[in-house]
Amino acid sequence: MDRTPVSLDLLQPYLDRVAHRGRTMLLPTLHYAQSLYGWLPPEVQEATSRALRVPLADIHGVIEFYTMFYSKPTAKRVIRVCEDPVCTLAGNQTVMASLENRLGLQHGETSGDGHITYEHVPCLGMCEFAPVALDGEKPVGGLTPDGVVTLLAGNSAEPTVRAYGDPALKLTRVGKVDPGSLADYLRHGGFEALADAVTFSPDSLIAIIDDAGILGRGGAMFPLGRKWLFTRGAPGTPEQKHIVVNADESEPGTFKDRVIMENDPFAVIESMLIAGYAVGAANGWIFVRGEYPRSAERLQVAVAAAREAGYLGEDILGIDGFNFDVEIRIGAGAYICGEETALFEAIEGKRGFPRIKPPYPPTHGLFGQPTVVNNVETLVAMLAAYKVGKDGWLRLGTEQSPGTKLFCLSGHVAKPGVYEVPFGLTIRELIDKAGGVPGNRPIQAVLMGGAAGKFIGPDKLDVRLTYEDTRAHDVPLGSGVIMIFDDSADLRHTLYELSRFFAHESCGKCFPCQLGTQRQMEILDRIAHSGGVQSADAIALQDIGFTMTTTSLCGLGQTAASAVLSALELWPELAQ
Repeated sequence: MDRTPVSLDLLQPYLDRVAHRGRTMLLPTLHYAQSLYGWLPPEVQEATSRALRVPLADIHGVIEFYTMFYSKPTAKRVIRVCEDPVCTLAGNQTVMASLENRLGLQHGETSGDGHITYEHVPCLGMCEFAPVALDGEKPVGGLTPDGVVTLLAGNSAEPTVRAYGDPALKLTRVGKVDPGSLADYLRHGGFEALADAVTFSPDSLIAIIDDAGILGRGGAMFPLGRKWLFTRGAPGTPEQKHIVVNADESEPGTFKDRVIMENDPFAVIESMLIAGYAVGAANGWIFVRGEYPRSAERLQVAVAAAREAGYLGEDILGIDGFNFDVEIRIGAGAYICGEETALFEAIEGKRGFPRIKPPYPPTHGLFGQPTVVNNVETLVAMLAAYKVGKDGWLRLGTEQSPGTKLFCLSGHVAKPGVYEVPFGLTIRELIDKAGGVPGNRPIQAVLMGGAAGKFIGPDKLDVRLTYEDTRAHDVPLGSGVIMIFDDSADLRHTLYELSRFFAHESCGKCFPCQLGTQRQMEILDRIAHSGGVQSADAIALQDIGFTMTTTSLCGLGQTAASAVLSALELWPELAQ
């Protein structure tokens, strides 16, 4: 059937505005074009290639790389249902069956009238509201088979925040202020830390931050002050240095950064300004995962308001030469972009393939220039520590783990959500804070640190949540995930779902990860769904896991087998 050519009249004015910036505008252009047409027709790809001077083959490569871009016609309304382990525990299978029955669609299909496209997705980052879906750009939580009618009618209520602080330092404004109001942020102490920070020299400010002992909250645990110091010392003008916020929070079980971005977006901007002043960088970037449209929209509103009020731009706070501005980049469905160098590639308008390191970002980061990359919580932890002061911050937690940490509790727990607590509580105490396990059922396992973390058994519930204690007991803190499984959970199926996630998200750049994640998934699929399991399966999974861990290029492949290997060590009967 012949296809009617697509008119470029709606897109061309946008292309004319952004053409001078070249390839770095590729992701924004593709997002904008898809919002106009519902997909990315050949005419759009060719026009984008000409305007941004990007080879057409590269345009094709980028579209194929990201799962949320479409090179074939789809509906403008896409309903995406999460199928991560937490949503499975909460009953997503019955929800998907109800949706498929009512729509008459399977995964990846579009209705005959062209109104709805239906998809399963690996993770939506809303584990506290499981089971969940994304209806276009509208998040929907607490789905039930009966609630599918309301979802399809577009009448589902958006979920509200579930955040609990003790004490509330990072979460102090979450749920209490209008996230779109700069005036409300200012009434609650907003930008006071920035005004004080700029009274110090950049070197003195970095020393103050370093003394707070803040480690990276995204899982790597690299000292924040050291990272800032290295980047400040790298050669380059402020126009050649960058502060990048890694908000590509895409790992099942992790949702703390989303809570901050949706409910306290100005805190992210203030934190970036302090980092920019300390490092001597004029450029700020926030890379938000594509499955977080509400986070992206609220950050965009906050950036515009801060810019209009003079908190972004030139000579900020009347300081000659203190120039800093922020751009937001939205991903399109690629977990690998949470790896810092893959994130750079995405901002630069390329497929999100990780780079070989060294060189490292403090000297060769975004656009090959000195770059600080910080997780959302890491920056907001810095802001909280600065506001309470060194003594106040160090009084919380332990000597080696000062301050507070955000933990994401999900699964079989009465009150799932984000919990801010001082370092030092035990895993059991934190689960009790969240209401314990419904029905007082016994805990079978806890997945610590996220999909790339490890399973622990009930014997380790009294391990304290500190860097030193978890390290001593070989329990990862990771991004703060605590996913609870009671004795009713089928861990074989959970392991299969985790393996399916990594097989789906492997970028394919290196063979150990590309082939290993697929083979791991095949074995766990057989274990979870069919009989006749071979006794050699455990040995094969261990061999695959060892190979991926020791030879993969980046953290995805290096940790893709961590949860599986930990489960086999604890429960060898899973593969028997």
